[in-house]
Parts: sequence; structure tokens; C-alpha cells
Amino acid sequence: MADDSSRPLTERGVSRVLYSFPHRLGSPGIGTTALHQIRGAIDSGLDVTIACTSLAAPVEGACRVLETMSIRGRRVPHRTMGVERAYRYHDRRVARLLRGRGDGQFDVVHCWPLGGLRTLLAAREVGVAGVRELPNTHTAVAYELAAREAAAMGITMPRGYSHRPDSRRLAVEEEEYEAATALLAPSPFVARTVAERAPRARVIRHRYGYDPSRFPAPPAAPVDRPFTVSFVGTGEPRKGLHYALEAWHGAGLDEGSARFLVCGWMYPDYRAHLGPLLDHPSVRQLPFTDDVGGVLRASDVLVLASVEEGSALVTYEAQASGCALLVSDASGAMFEHGVHGFEHAAGDVATLTRQLGELARRPELRARMRAAVLARRQELSWAEAARRLVAAYDEARAS
Repeated sequence: MADDSSRPLTERGVSRVLYSFPHRLGSPGIGTTALHQIRGAIDSGLDVTIACTSLAAPVEGACRVLETMSIRGRRVPHRTMGVERAYRYHDRRVARLLRGRGDGQFDVVHCWPLGGLRTLLAAREVGVAGVRELPNTHTAVAYELAAREAAAMGITMPRGYSHRPDSRRLAVEEEEYEAATALLAPSPFVARTVAERAPRARVIRHRYGYDPSRFPAPPAAPVDRPFTVSFVGTGEPRKGLHYALEAWHGAGLDEGSARFLVCGWMYPDYRAHLGPLLDHPSVRQLPFTDDVGGVLRASDVLVLASVEEGSALVTYEAQASGCALLVSDASGAMFEHGVHGFEHAAGDVATLTRQLGELARRPELRARMRAAVLARRQELSWAEAARRLVAAYDEARAS
């Protein structure tokens, strides 16, 4: 479908959105993704009613904000009633709101995983298009890929790990797939896994973005900087850091002329498994930081060898910071192979090793890719992502 979100609002099918988010809006991770989607929809001229458990950041221009787990302005943490019960409580309150205002008050309701089944069913009842975000692959696929990777390393991920197999959660999510008018997929990989496992579901592509205020244009790269590769994210098997480190050492980049920055919290058992791969002098481990942009601006390349992702925000942020990408075909990166970086099949260490070596040896190639990613900074922003999101709303309502 052509992107028609630049047409006047009166010519589009959607003008009123109920956005339901069963978490703290504006918190790190998906809370920030949801916040940018909402701000983009408002800036695009849509009337947005927000239902979230609580607010961590202000939202200007919303028609109404319903905090489903806030009492007299004070947040009630999910753990107070249990996380799953908190999701269900939020879902019931939003479904009740939708049924109470189903007389043409909304055109689309946008839901997130685990807190949207009743809301999506209510949307069907009152004739409102219900779309459901897909921040990761089909949940069954996500479980399988994460479990396979951990088992190959002899690691058992702890209780509470987001991708630890959970049959009850999977059942709820599959019911949400069925109840939604459409599912919003941020990458071809996500769309493909859903088409394979839930063929009756309607999938609409959209995309994520980056915040220019947090990731400003970088200065020119210092000519005397050593070749610098960074990994930014949680250290866990499905993120593929072990593959990236194997490729790093296999390419001979651990001889003093290059450095590998590893930034983020790491699961202890995974850290123990990586052992010497991490402890080499060419690898520098950085703690979790709020200044991800600083790490990326100090780097030439972002490496993300994931076996499972939705569409990793760091791939947008890295390009905005001047980094070429070395990413797997499961990373959900929005880029062109050979122009903005290189792609490899998830788990293909030989190809990743060759690509790392080529970028290390060819500074002119790095410079060309840096210029290419910086030339598309605006295209990668959340403002542009909002245009695609509005078009996805129109497509869902038209269906």
C-alpha cells in the first residue's frame, strides 16, 4: 500500500485513536517506543486517548489520559497485585472504556501484548479496528529460538526471563493475534514468523525510529581513532554477542589495532560462558549507561548478531550516530546491505568474520558507509515512523 499519510487529515480514514499500553508509559525500552508512537500520532493530527498503567513522561496534546494503575496521582506497581493480574486489570478497564464510548468515538484501538485481549474483542463488538503491536517475532518462534541458543551453550535462563517458554502467555498472545483486525510488524522477519505460525492473521508493516534530541548528528570521526566496533544491549544468548566475539577474534582484530566495546547489563551465566572472549585486552566492557549516543558516536560500526528481534532500536540510533551496521537478518534493521552496512544470516560466523575484516582493512569503505547513514538521518526518525504508523491505521480501518 502506498504511504498516504501526507494527505490532509479529512481525507484519511482515521482521526481518533485509543492507544492502550499495559505498562508505565515513557519508561526505558518499550515504554519509550510507545511514547514516541503516541507523540508522533498526535503531531500527525490524530486525536489520541491514552490508556496506560502510569506515566513516566509527560504527553502534550492528548485528548485524555487514563492511568489504570494510579491512585491519586501515585503509581501502583504491577507487582502489588501480580504482573499478570495487573495486565488483566488494565485490559478490563480499557475494554470497559471502549464499550462505554463505542458510538463512533474511536476509529482505531492500538494494543500491546498481554494486556489487550478483552480490549480487542470489545473493539470488534463496537465496530472499531483493533491493531496489536508485534515488538518481537511470533511468541512461539521467539521462545524456540531463545531456548535453542541457550541450550547450545548449556545455559538455563532464570525465572522471569522474558523469553523463557510460558504456555499460558503464549496462549494469551495467540488469542490476541486472532482477535486483532491487524498485527503491526516492524520488520520483514517478524512479519514472516507470524505469517508462518498465524496464517489467518492480517499483518501490516510499519517501523520504529530514533529520537534526534537524544542522538544528535556526530562530529567528524577522529582520524587517529582505532577501528572501533560496539555492541549495545542486554548480554543474553538470543542477542548473539557470542557470535560477534567469535567473529572478532577470528578476524584477527584482537592484536592491538582495534577495539570492541560491549555496553550493557549481562546475565551472569552468559558472562561466565563467554569467558576469555570477553576478557581479551581488545574487548572493553562498559556498564549500562543512559548515554548510548556517546558510545555510538565513539564507534565506527554497530554489531548485532541477534537470532531473534523485533526491530532493534539501537540499529536506528547507531545509523543516526554515524555507525555502519554489521547485523543479522533477524535484527529487524532498516538499511540497505552494502550501502549502510552488511547483513549476515543469523549464526553465520564465517560471513560476519569476513565482513568485520573487510571494514577493518578498508577505511574508505567505512567512510562511504558513514556518509550514507548520516545522509538518511531524517528518514530514520520517529517523526517519519509516525507517517507509516498513521498509514497502517488507515489500512487496518479500511480492512
